[in-house]
Amino acid sequence: MAHPATARAAHPLAGIGLRTAGSPALTTTVAHHLTLLGAADLGSAASDGPGAVSLTGAGGLPLTAAIAWAAVAPADEVTDEATAQAATGVACVHGRRSGEPRGLAVDYLTTACAVLAVQGLLAGLIGRARGSAVETVRTGVDLAGLLSVGQYLAAADAEDDEAVPFAPGGPPFTTADGVCFEVETLDPAVWVAFWQALGVAGRLAGSAWRSFQFRYATACSPLPEELRARVHAVDWESVRRAAKESGASLCALRSLRDRLAEPRARAPWRLSAGLPALPALPALPLPPSAEVARPLAGLTVLEAGRRIQAPLAAYVLGLLGADVVRIEPPGGDPLRGMPPTCGDLSARWLALNRGKRAVEIDIKSAAGRAELRDLVRGADVFVHNWAPGTAERLGLDDGDLSAVNPGLVYAYTSGWAGRLAGAPLGTDFMVQARTGLGEAVRPAGEPPAPSLMTLLDVLGGLLGAEAILAGLLLREREGRGVRVDSSLLGAAETLTEPALRRAAAGADPRRPAGFRRPLPTADGWVAVADDCAGQAGAAALTGLDTAGAVTSLRRRGLRATAVTTALDRLPSDPRFTSALTRDEHGALAVPVPWRFA
Repeated sequence: MAHPATARAAHPLAGIGLRTAGSPALTTTVAHHLTLLGAADLGSAASDGPGAVSLTGAGGLPLTAAIAWAAVAPADEVTDEATAQAATGVACVHGRRSGEPRGLAVDYLTTACAVLAVQGLLAGLIGRARGSAVETVRTGVDLAGLLSVGQYLAAADAEDDEAVPFAPGGPPFTTADGVCFEVETLDPAVWVAFWQALGVAGRLAGSAWRSFQFRYATACSPLPEELRARVHAVDWESVRRAAKESGASLCALRSLRDRLAEPRARAPWRLSAGLPALPALPALPLPPSAEVARPLAGLTVLEAGRRIQAPLAAYVLGLLGADVVRIEPPGGDPLRGMPPTCGDLSARWLALNRGKRAVEIDIKSAAGRAELRDLVRGADVFVHNWAPGTAERLGLDDGDLSAVNPGLVYAYTSGWAGRLAGAPLGTDFMVQARTGLGEAVRPAGEPPAPSLMTLLDVLGGLLGAEAILAGLLLREREGRGVRVDSSLLGAAETLTEPALRRAAAGADPRRPAGFRRPLPTADGWVAVADDCAGQAGAAALTGLDTAGAVTSLRRRGLRATAVTTALDRLPSDPRFTSALTRDEHGALAVPVPWRFA
């Protein structure tokens, strides 16, 4: 972590004002993040559009982010959070655990879209500092939805089948004394040892590993019922002993009210600007051929990440024009071969890593670390999500690398940001369990359970990219290196904050029973906008096909859309046909989520 003696608070938007217009649902989070970065809130203005945030001040401003519910989908199909989740496939993926589409009870896509808007504004300011003439950036909630399901969509459309079949089921487990918990390990031997310590045959436990391991990819995990029954026959203390013996990580699900009693950070990231050791760095101008949509052209990002969070953060920077160099272990990233594949590459891996260059480096060796430091000398950003303590142990922390390159933006995308003592393994589902998000994503009437869609890995990656862009802007404005810390915990706090505010006010923090539950039709499902749900609940739709049900609801003045129930049908869905493309491997690619002008 950055040390107080060598770092100071960082506000890259100091001296810049912001003004919002349109829907508060679309602009509130954008304005909040911008003020955390130092912008002065100048209030709101009238607008006929869905949402807009303008930055005013110096340097040729204003610069405006125009935010829509539907940027690529028809405007009558995606009109709010509920219809966006339904149309883009989020309800489909989140619902795999239960076997039918379900809407998330948190405003996940509106939040992700807000982060995209902040990213666009920061990138636009960086582009301006480097000579670009960008004036407007546009994004939409539907674009956030497609990006959020990008890896699932690519896999659904791949050449071969999934490694494990889709079926309902998955953690958490409940003990005899009523403790609901998640278990986590990345090691199959630890998984088997945990269950053997509880009295489950090793052969049975081993047969369940593949489904458990692939839940990050499939958003479901149909485990043998014997595992659940065994846990239900023992108490929590027995489970804790089994975890201690085996090395597995446990987390009992926390409620939102439990979380309300704990301290939370104001911002989902932290920027620490180093004191200048050298004269201020000169601004790096854009290459003459750079397009307005590529404000990071000419900048180099080194990424040493695995799984989703850090690779997605770097991928976003690549979409904005940066040259991303991926640091992989000798032999390459093993996830390149993860099924299903397009050509000889994993469709999921491509969704997070297409367009990147790769260099194989053994960072465990002195020669490999020296090679990495040589790359850092010519880089603008270094981002990683190594386990806590790894960078310090290897001599690759921010202090070590800033000595090599004082102008480096050093970014660490972690699980817990070092803020929760005794925290379990910092993975998506464990953070959901520990922060009460497992309760917030499900309405009243449903038992709390983390979503098996990788909500925090994706949002955490987007927040990491947002923070890196803020660091790059600060570097452009002040000519100094920056340390950036973001985390899955910060992403969880962002998503749970509305529910925690309700709890603090004495209200039920959870949404009411049936919230964002799609309505069945004769051949599928339909979803209605949140403010129409009460009227639509009494509609008799089971005798109508989906198209007829949508028509019937709209005739009654209700906003509705068909629920995407199979991601492999999205390429032919008229709502998104023109937005989806294919890369050189034939893998399906979602659209770049901003339009710069």
